[in-house]
Amino acid sequence: MAKTIITCAITGAIHTPTMSDALPINSEMIAEQAIDAAKAGAAILHLHARNPANGAPSIDPAHFMEFLPRIKAETDAIVNISTGGSLSTGIVERMAPAVAASPEMCSLNMGSLNFAMHPLADRYKEWKYDWEEAYVRGSVGNIFRNTFDDIGKVAQTLGGDHQVKFEHECYDVGHIYNLKFCVDQGMFKAPIFLQFVMGILGGITANIDNLVFMKQTADRLFGTDYQWSVIGAGAQQMKLGAVSAQMGGHVRVGLEDSLFIKRGVLASSNAQQVEKMRGILETQGNEVATPAEAREMLGLKGADEVAF
Repeated sequence: MAKTIITCAITGAIHTPTMSDALPINSEMIAEQAIDAAKAGAAILHLHARNPANGAPSIDPAHFMEFLPRIKAETDAIVNISTGGSLSTGIVERMAPAVAASPEMCSLNMGSLNFAMHPLADRYKEWKYDWEEAYVRGSVGNIFRNTFDDIGKVAQTLGGDHQVKFEHECYDVGHIYNLKFCVDQGMFKAPIFLQFVMGILGGITANIDNLVFMKQTADRLFGTDYQWSVIGAGAQQMKLGAVSAQMGGHVRVGLEDSLFIKRGVLASSNAQQVEKMRGILETQGNEVATPAEAREMLGLKGADEVAF
């Protein structure tokens, strides 16, 4: 069995500072937690930025550049920059951090969907920052736009001269078919890397039956010429990660996807989640991939080719 890649998604754009004191909300916290997650066994670091003034999600390239050089200097981990860090801006603005940094990898969402987290707002009576409650409650009206035109712009801009490889995020079965269409159109070349995103309100539910169905669909469309991973958002994070590895896939953890280390207990850091996932994998007989091994599996350009 091939080794298992652990990705750690450090902060994301869903959770807000009120929800957990461990959530990284400035460049120093993001860098420190990313470095610790890499030391714990994460071969890939999936990165968003935050506005250091108030912890709000940011797609300002300058905010990314506050932590990217330090992460590169102190780890060998693969940097994966989000192109989906805002639900209210267009794709050109969303991919600006990746254009500036030219990383080895970027996430690329493979279809539009209702992307909502508004039920979380009812759990909190007081908020640390004024922007948080409206941001969370306002997601009831969100449409996360990822049209074929948007996907094509990212493929041409980042997959061309920048030679970025993509983590193709599939929030539902139809997104896998979207990816197949794009591959057939020549937008992307093997090895492709699918990320099954499960448990987001508006996408497919996080359970084992749906994971098996997503995998069967990908097998039918791509044969064996792809790599894949799973995000089990919320309470299913560790369970689906364990099952994914048993099925030959890779795993993603991190405070972007779940703030908890077990039911009812907030995680103290991203590294704590990586350590727990690594322990599960090694207990069930999976070997964890190093960054060098992950680069080879995914056909990446190498850390010496980035712009930070």
